[in-house]
Amino acid sequence: MSNGDMRDAGVDTDVVIAGAGPTGLMLACELRLAGVDVVLLDRLAGRTGESRAGGMHSRTLEVLDQRGVLDRFLEAGEVQSVGHFSGLWLDFDASESRYAQPLMVLQSVIERLLEEWAAELGVRVRWSSEVCGFREDSDGVTVEWGTAPAAPTTLRARYLVGCDGGRSAVRKLAGIEFPGTPATMTALLGDVELPDLPEDYIFMRRCEGGHFSAIAFEAGWYRVITSEYDRVAENGEPATFEQLRESLIRLAGTDYGMRAPRWISRFSDAARQAAQYRKGRALLAGDAAHIHYPAGGQGLNIGVQDAVNLGWKLASVVRGGAPSELLDSYHAERHPVAERVLRNTRAQSALARPGPQMDALRDVFSSLIVFDDVNRQLSGMLTALDVRYPVGGGHPLAGLRVPDADLKTSEGETSVHLLLHAARGVLLDLQGSAELAAAAHGWADRVDLVEARSEDAFWPVPVVGEISAPAALLIRPDGHVAWVAGAGDAADLAALRTALHTWFGPARSGVAAAGPGRGPGRTTSS
Repeated sequence: MSNGDMRDAGVDTDVVIAGAGPTGLMLACELRLAGVDVVLLDRLAGRTGESRAGGMHSRTLEVLDQRGVLDRFLEAGEVQSVGHFSGLWLDFDASESRYAQPLMVLQSVIERLLEEWAAELGVRVRWSSEVCGFREDSDGVTVEWGTAPAAPTTLRARYLVGCDGGRSAVRKLAGIEFPGTPATMTALLGDVELPDLPEDYIFMRRCEGGHFSAIAFEAGWYRVITSEYDRVAENGEPATFEQLRESLIRLAGTDYGMRAPRWISRFSDAARQAAQYRKGRALLAGDAAHIHYPAGGQGLNIGVQDAVNLGWKLASVVRGGAPSELLDSYHAERHPVAERVLRNTRAQSALARPGPQMDALRDVFSSLIVFDDVNRQLSGMLTALDVRYPVGGGHPLAGLRVPDADLKTSEGETSVHLLLHAARGVLLDLQGSAELAAAAHGWADRVDLVEARSEDAFWPVPVVGEISAPAALLIRPDGHVAWVAGAGDAADLAALRTALHTWFGPARSGVAAAGPGRGPGRTTSS
């Protein structure tokens, strides 16, 4: 079915996305994988080269692997063996993910690679195109965009998604509240040369007034970050090279010969979250839905993960497979995740404050992190490997992301992530139950039935520990488990049908399996 065939008459595109950063690009790719037409609008004239974020955590690496594009990012970045919580080092358990360690890669590179993938999928990006208004009706939205003083241009779409940052125009136009806590400090960030730096790097060195870092992301260039507490910049105050230099001198006593700035930016510890992620046909993702202190490198990651949660749901609604109520689960699942990120970044900002009282608290905290359970709890929170959605069911895997287990089918060796490349649901039968195929027949056009055998008797699950390989499981396109039959348990087929209906819409009679690249029917084990 062509894009034009799927769209109603009078609709220019299925979805308009405001913001062509990592969140908007990832969402556009998810929608295109499902055959949904997308237009990306961005207020900027083009890429600026700025790189506020500098890495990706395990869960983000996993979702890119689920789509078969991770190698592009691994080739462009450098794997790090450790992470941190407010500058206190954490170890990541290599048994919990194929990609347990974070990948250091600049946001500008991430955006370039995502944009290349989006272009391959047919995503259209329009620069110098700021959303300045929209009107919603029962059939769709009319989006106004343009650059003043020119008269706005309109696009007719079914849905509008704001991925347009902390000052989101879509959020404001939709009248969605953005409550939270104001800034208590200000930080400056810039990529510069530091010819007099006596060390390879400096990471979060605390001193009177705040802390600073100087990290080499590229040969000859350093990411300098200064954070000063109880200094709050005025709204709209520009960030300058001289301000960064003076801030570093106040904190470090020297500017290390700072010169040749590429760019300078400012951020704070303000923490806010949209009261609702969906209002009618307008939705929010990424920084448009939540802002926070960038401790632990979680911002870009949570935005990309928002996109992966929303993309398949929005595509299913647009294509008519599921009712619009499915979109309500996006807020229900992702709002608590961001709420937790806001809490942990507030805690990290507080722990970084200077002073003898905080020094004592950091000493206590450091003594606790050495315990495996504490390290595992904090690392699972930062990597998002422990995120559990409320899907129901008492199995330890229910609602969690599925481990990338090695599998064997009649076609050869594979893994769970390989089964998710097409961004479709997967009903994975690991014990050869003919009843599963019959129960899921009405969803064969949306869910691939795969019969396989697990190569391992036990699967590692972050925070939970090792569990017996299940007998069968329903995996959503975002890689989260919607239904499980435990090893040795009789499959609850009524619960399976309920899960299929909940996440993929009503059953259809007379459907044929249509998994891209698989052809009709089931894939069977050897």
